Amino acid sequence: MESIVHRTVEVNGIKMHVAEKGEGPVVLFLHGFPELWYSWRHQILSLSSRGYRAVAPDLRGYGDTEAPSSVTSYTCFHLVGDIIALIDSLGVDKVYLVGHDWGAVLGWYVCLFRPDRIKAYVCLSVPIRGFLRIDSPVKTVDGFRAVYGDDFYVCRFQEPGKMEAEFAEVDTAYLFKNILTMRKTGPPIFPKGEYGTGFNPDAPETLPSWLSEEDLEYFASKFKKTGFSGGLNYYRNLNLNWELTAPWTGVGITNVPVKFIVGDVDITYNFTGMKDYIHKGGFKKDVPTLEEVVVQEGVAHFINQEAAEDVSNHIYDFIKKF
Repeated sequence: MESIVHRTVEVNGIKMHVAEKGEGPVVLFLHGFPELWYSWRHQILSLSSRGYRAVAPDLRGYGDTEAPSSVTSYTCFHLVGDIIALIDSLGVDKVYLVGHDWGAVLGWYVCLFRPDRIKAYVCLSVPIRGFLRIDSPVKTVDGFRAVYGDDFYVCRFQEPGKMEAEFAEVDTAYLFKNILTMRKTGPPIFPKGEYGTGFNPDAPETLPSWLSEEDLEYFASKFKKTGFSGGLNYYRNLNLNWELTAPWTGVGITNVPVKFIVGDVDITYNFTGMKDYIHKGGFKKDVPTLEEVVVQEGVAHFINQEAAEDVSNHIYDFIKKF
């Protein structure tokens, strides 16, 4: 990883940490929760070796990027503004975009608001359903948006400081081991005061081959410094994002070629109705430019780390066409 260059850029009123390597057309990677640029370490090395400039920021509120204190500083418009400013700073008109988890959601927003800046989009794990104001079922629980029918746990994230305090009760490296190795196909559970076997009863004593103690320590070291508020604030703007995007009601993704990759053990793939949505026309209706869907057998949510080589190859095979 020593060959990856790190720098800080001024974007949209904040200082953003960026990791990058290579020369050529830009591939921009957007990470999810609770992750960092580091989640893309394998793809950065792979794509940069194939003639691309691979760029992965710590998103707003994460890692070595600034974290505004106001919850409402994390709306979809703030996040997309960061990405457009970052693209401007790279000195290019368009990029290939790759997103996972919340980075995937942000990728959908970028494709909706600024398709003129995106050559093609490779989306990992999280389809468009429920986030943009198209014909997607969205439930409200306790006054908060539950984007998928199974994700009522999101309501636990809404009160500022509450989930942060619960996360603080457990060792950070242990927390990441639990989250990254979770392979339950049901919705994630964040039990009050019951971390350990209650959080992820299937957490292995021995780490899988794709995850090392050094990887856990890197994630833990950054979140020990910054805490989890920045990432949780993305969830706390679900209601506000829905209100702000009213002008885009009924608008799907029509101008950006899209490839979708998901693991068959991914929790999102196993949400109620999701497989039908992805495979029986709903996804294609919302994203007419969807060109390919790939389901990785035996792979869970953190697909870019667990199936790193396959994901890198899938990204390359798609973007080289554009």
